[in-house]
Amino acid sequence: MSEKKEFISTRQGVKYLDLFAGAGGFSEGFMQAYTDDKYYDFRLASDINENCELTHRVRYNKMLGLNTKFVCQDIMDDSFLPNLLKEIGNEEIDVVTGGPSCQSFSLAGRRKKLDKRDDLFFHYLKVIKALRPKYFVMENVKGILTKDGGRIKKRILREIRSIVDDAKMNLLYAFMEDILKPKMPSSLYYALYIRLCMETSAGNWEKQNEIFFNNLDQQLKDVTKHLPYSVSKSDESVNTIRHGLLLLKIKQQRESIRQQIIQLKTSAHIDNDTFVDSYNAIIETISDEQILEKTLNAIDKVAEMGECNVEANALKSSLKILTSTFDECIEYIQEELKDNASHSAHLNELMKEIRLYNIAEPLVLLSANYGVPQNRERVVFIGCRNDQEIINEIPATVTEEEKVKVYEALWDLNMIGNGETITSYKKPLLISKYERSKILRAIQGEPDNHGLLFSEWSKIGRLGHRFSFDTEPFYVMNLEELDKPNKHQHMQLFNHQSSQQNDTVRERLKIIAEHGDYDEAKTELKKRGLESQKRNYVVLDPLGQSPTVCTMPDDFIHYSAYRPMTVREMARLQSFDDSFVFQGKRQTGGNNRQKEIPQYTLVGNAVPPLMARAIANTLLKHIK
Repeated sequence: MSEKKEFISTRQGVKYLDLFAGAGGFSEGFMQAYTDDKYYDFRLASDINENCELTHRVRYNKMLGLNTKFVCQDIMDDSFLPNLLKEIGNEEIDVVTGGPSCQSFSLAGRRKKLDKRDDLFFHYLKVIKALRPKYFVMENVKGILTKDGGRIKKRILREIRSIVDDAKMNLLYAFMEDILKPKMPSSLYYALYIRLCMETSAGNWEKQNEIFFNNLDQQLKDVTKHLPYSVSKSDESVNTIRHGLLLLKIKQQRESIRQQIIQLKTSAHIDNDTFVDSYNAIIETISDEQILEKTLNAIDKVAEMGECNVEANALKSSLKILTSTFDECIEYIQEELKDNASHSAHLNELMKEIRLYNIAEPLVLLSANYGVPQNRERVVFIGCRNDQEIINEIPATVTEEEKVKVYEALWDLNMIGNGETITSYKKPLLISKYERSKILRAIQGEPDNHGLLFSEWSKIGRLGHRFSFDTEPFYVMNLEELDKPNKHQHMQLFNHQSSQQNDTVRERLKIIAEHGDYDEAKTELKKRGLESQKRNYVVLDPLGQSPTVCTMPDDFIHYSAYRPMTVREMARLQSFDDSFVFQGKRQTGGNNRQKEIPQYTLVGNAVPPLMARAIANTLLKHIK
């Protein structure tokens, strides 16, 4: 393929970057999206795994002929952001997407406590702070909304609203000097003022941090002066306060230790052994939350010893300010101004200029509403720069009655047997009672008498508006083979290989499929000695949508073939075109899945391209 010059010459390129790119579900959907005057100029993608890079380079560099760069590095590495900025150069990025890893909070799997992947959100936001795109999109599982009682969601929103325009912070400082300073205790005012200065003083953070804790030390002296000398020097609660202040002061060092321990815990797969409780205890002990809680409790105990409630409450307020986000600090100011409507209105106007990003509540999207034959629910956070419009919804492209059915997506691939590899389209096995479910559709899935079947769209691809098909897709095993044309495997149909299964497994799957439900089949399976240790089998409903496609192919049973799904079938259920070739190993076992990222994992972790396309088109319609 190559890019059609007449397509891009008449439209404005919106520069686009994809983090946590994986197989490229977001990228693929954004490449499909366009309006009469705009399209996406795909500049760079990033992921930690080489097989993601391999799949990306084959698809976008070799096949589509784009000059899209790829950064293969952990976003948590200290050098990641500098390397990213170096690759981008002086280019302004308009849109950034990303789906940070979701294993630690997925409702579908085991939740890990204190997993480093929870921090990936905040490393993502560091990139946003540096690039300042017009829009950014964060995608994740629905479970993120309820994780830790909703605190993670709340923190994400606060962090987004805490991204500020440094150049305009002087407006806030002047406002505070004029309005707040005369009415607040000096210790609290300076605590609030210095904390806000810390927000924008990246190169001067240490100095601001020192000033803040000098202020706290003075506040502690104001508390302890009410106590007998011997108590002030040796009491356990007083010493707890001093220790707490020291620990809070070295926040950066604690955070570095915390990240290292979590990374070690994660990379070593420490989750179910005698060390895990100790690791978690260390991480929790050095967290801001734990230190702050113990310190505040100690202040309450000290306040009971002497007549120092006013001073103790001031110290507690300053500590809470220290551990607050920028957004929480603004709420603190708003609370102070609640009795003065004009001052409150003035602050609100200032914040429209100072906050760099606005965001509505996260959106829960069902992929089936966007022409995907799958009931996959995902959450998206869409941040918009203060010169752009807030996006409150991603309109559905199909109605409930128009949703694409499993049979529509898979019928023409039903020509593969046990342990076979099929490399060309052959005559499929048709099932007459399902044939009426096949209807002509437009490219995004809505019915159209002049359109094509979903399966036909999958075969010809959904990029024909922008690319000419002059380069054939191909498959390679690794990056070393990429630049060796003699190693490229060309075929008509890719990734359509079924697992070799023995008679026992095949009989088990047949019984489950005939019952239509694993639980319903368990009695007969036990009676025939065909029980399984697997906890889950799902028989696909040909006249409905599939459940969420995951990384385990044998979780799903084909509706008529009594076998697990192939990579290509799973990709169809995700709405990937057949020309999108998943590279590397088909599948691996155990912990190898985490480092090798086989094809099934690439498919299962991807954003459905048609859903991504709907998001991309919505952004194009709003972007200025």
